[in-house]
Amino acid sequence: MISDKSSLLDKARKCLELEIAAIQNTADNLDDSFVTIIEAIHNTVEVGKKLIFTGVGKNSPICQKLAGTFNSTGVQACYLDPVQALHGDLGICSKNDLAFLISNSGQTEELTRLLMPLKRLTVRTVAITSDAHSDLAKNCDHSLLFHFDKEACPLNLAPTASAAAALALGDAIAMTYLEVRGFTREDFAKLHPSGSLGKFLLLRVGEITRTGEKFATLPETCTVQEAIIEISKAKCGTIALTDTKSGKLKGVFSDGDFRRCALAGGDFMGQPVKKLMTTNPKTVGFNNLAVDALRFFEKYNINDLVVVDKNNKPVGIIDGQDLPKFRIV
Repeated sequence: MISDKSSLLDKARKCLELEIAAIQNTADNLDDSFVTIIEAIHNTVEVGKKLIFTGVGKNSPICQKLAGTFNSTGVQACYLDPVQALHGDLGICSKNDLAFLISNSGQTEELTRLLMPLKRLTVRTVAITSDAHSDLAKNCDHSLLFHFDKEACPLNLAPTASAAAALALGDAIAMTYLEVRGFTREDFAKLHPSGSLGKFLLLRVGEITRTGEKFATLPETCTVQEAIIEISKAKCGTIALTDTKSGKLKGVFSDGDFRRCALAGGDFMGQPVKKLMTTNPKTVGFNNLAVDALRFFEKYNINDLVVVDKNNKPVGIIDGQDLPKFRIV
């Protein structure tokens, strides 16, 4: 029976610390070779070619994960089993593809045997390894190193810190290239149409906007009392106030503003609401993605957000209390 819980926690922390150190060591040692790899990927994508990831053992699922990450960001990528590659699966490769061969030692036999067949097919190659003097590093077109002092395994045998560093380096490549391409949330949404992630990313502002009777709006010339009545009818916390001639948004008045006026005292109910309204309020476009609206709520800590059309005329409002039911918080 396990009795020393603190000892177990210490062992777990030691493992995590070693893996964190490996990733930090890899980050600290990044150099121009990383830039070269990003350029090689860009050149590959520009001519309509794909990325290939290959490795064995623990590197096999890392390769599959990285291929999936690139595919999810619009870059064609695939995993190639190095053993099956030598028995026909090389047919997936084509001229000017870019292959990443991942091996801690850089001496993995299955990969060194694969190197020459790839070169015959004019596939460019990148070694991702921890040994700059290994066969893969010396014979691939490019090499990129990850760094670690020791495995997190107490026997210093099981790939742990090395695998964490290799995966993190691959993610750094993918995310850096994503930014270089200018890949947006909307681009991401198009490639993830299913499931909660896709629904979240594809949701438009118009789909979560309160309109009609649920939207309070009056000209800015109305009184505070008239504004409060309209807010009560709509059962929302804010009213949009418009220019009497153009209909464009001029300001907002909230139930919070009303409470502050009440606390200040005095007769204010009959005053024009424009004297007390908030001018230049935050707004969002009707056709924007819902995540854009969420960013406003998070950044400015507001309760309601007015939705406007292309002419800055208010067409509805997003109530912060509605966000959870749309599962975008």
